[in-house]
Amino acid sequence: MPIAPAPLFRDPIFDGPTDPTVIYNRQEKNWWIVYTSRRANVPCHNVSWVHGTDLGAASSNDGGQTWLYRGTLNLEPVEPGRNTFWAPEILWADGCYHMFVSYITGVPVNWNYGRKILHYTSGNLWDWEFRGEVTLESERVIDACVHPVQGGWRMWYKDENDGSHTHYADSPDLYTWEHRGRATEDQAQEGPNVFTLGGKHWMIADVWEGQAVYVSDDLTRWERQGTIMGGAGTRKEDNNRAHHADVLMAGDHAYIFYFVHPGMGKYDFDPELGSHLSRRSSVQVAELYVADGKLMARRDEPFEFRLPEQ
Repeated sequence: MPIAPAPLFRDPIFDGPTDPTVIYNRQEKNWWIVYTSRRANVPCHNVSWVHGTDLGAASSNDGGQTWLYRGTLNLEPVEPGRNTFWAPEILWADGCYHMFVSYITGVPVNWNYGRKILHYTSGNLWDWEFRGEVTLESERVIDACVHPVQGGWRMWYKDENDGSHTHYADSPDLYTWEHRGRATEDQAQEGPNVFTLGGKHWMIADVWEGQAVYVSDDLTRWERQGTIMGGAGTRKEDNNRAHHADVLMAGDHAYIFYFVHPGMGKYDFDPELGSHLSRRSSVQVAELYVADGKLMARRDEPFEFRLPEQ
């Protein structure tokens, strides 16, 4: 089996792929990365470079060894103008793809704007029909993660109105949602992601110094276990902490896809005009495993990596 490449992917247009999610394209019979396409190489006022973003897509026909940039997804607009899409969560259910994506009206130059989570569906991963806003008890919610539970589905997300804690909501059908409260209590975080490995349920969340790790028996009560991937890796383009990640179960393997700012801290960053070298990002992959009941990451040493044919 081939070894995981590093970096896994760089965006050839704006050089700012973040918040990756990986899904199998049943129509093309290949693997896709879908991500927030930050405009890292475009001079922008203040933080407008992280807004006005489309969702980029890249495909792989060789199990994830090489990736071809394909463009941006076609999303049915919910209002006129240039608007902001972040952090797609995509799953296959009931004969179509479902996407839950963070949305901001317009292209803000600061952080003082509301966010919401929108629901789209698609038959081909390219063209997306708007199904509605996910109704939650906050006007500042982002970073949806959806996982099946008994009787339906559960969504975890960041609630910025509640100190950026992770909250959760339940749905019987992916269309109607009921807010259930906080999922974790210990600290602010974003980008929660839930998966099952080694007979346990796990949640990781970006705490801006790596990925917080939680373990659960029932997907409701979570116990903090520590933090992984908080420092710099040693592979090419992996020399910074792991940001906003997605975990894919591929057979017996659990792969974590995350992004890194390789130039952060190495180059001057002008908050007004910015620096391409500081802003740019790369997508990486590591392998997760459980040892002595603890979730561990195989990041620096070579590991076998090939996404399976389906």
